Amino acid sequence: MGLLQGVTELFPVSSLGHAVLFPDLFGWTELARAQAEPESYFLAFLVALHVGTAIGLIAYYWSTWFELIQGLFQQLTRRDVSFVARLNPTTPGTSHHYRLLFLLVAGTIPVGIIGVAFEHRIRTIFSVPRYAALFLTINGLVMLAGEILRRRASRREEHHELSDLSVTSATIIGSSQIAALFAGISRSGIAMVAALLRGMSHRDAAQFSFLLATPVILAAGVYKLPDFFGPLGDGIRAQAIVAAVVSGIAAYFSVKFLARWFTTHTLWPFGIYCIVAGVYFLIRFG
Repeated sequence: MGLLQGVTELFPVSSLGHAVLFPDLFGWTELARAQAEPESYFLAFLVALHVGTAIGLIAYYWSTWFELIQGLFQQLTRRDVSFVARLNPTTPGTSHHYRLLFLLVAGTIPVGIIGVAFEHRIRTIFSVPRYAALFLTINGLVMLAGEILRRRASRREEHHELSDLSVTSATIIGSSQIAALFAGISRSGIAMVAALLRGMSHRDAAQFSFLLATPVILAAGVYKLPDFFGPLGDGIRAQAIVAAVVSGIAAYFSVKFLARWFTTHTLWPFGIYCIVAGVYFLIRFG
């Protein structure tokens, strides 16, 4: 499960969808049953997996995050403009790193609010194989549709660089991650599609989606830490820690592979996989 989480969280094929489908596929009936319960040890287990994945992402992008935090301090300590102007990413003289950090915050707020309000309810209702298979199929169709629309648009419009991204575009891309609350919809996949439709290249869309995912995944894990250290974590903490380590290592090498992949490749293979796998699971569990 740790390996599955670390790979599928970054590959645009939905980690939550696979976490729902694979226990049933392998006959892990107790784990499968625990997923759909309002309160179970599976919640504590997911906490560890999310924290492990986030640490793997931070390890890969540690220099980028260091530059972003450094840019924040440099911006806040500027003396040539007022404090309010320092917070504005469009203020003349604002560094690229502060602007990117501002865009990441703008993109994270919507999914954070909706996640806190509705994640638990959505998970308990839709974390069953037939729904996960349906949303996995939809995830594949969305990625293929996004590629087709992006190809048509690219003939008429110029590509936008990450440095040219507007606050509105960042918010729209970040808000698209709300769909990933449904098991089967990929966080990175839906964010990349939104970024592509805003005129970004595959490389920049992938980088921005991975940077966006880091605080969301980490926050989701930290927010639920009381579940891990509370009664729900009794008896599974050691297993969860091992799974978290595996998840972190898998996430690191997954993002390393994908960062190179999207310099020359597209979402097509992942979209086709999701459709094929989704239809298979629909037939199996339908």
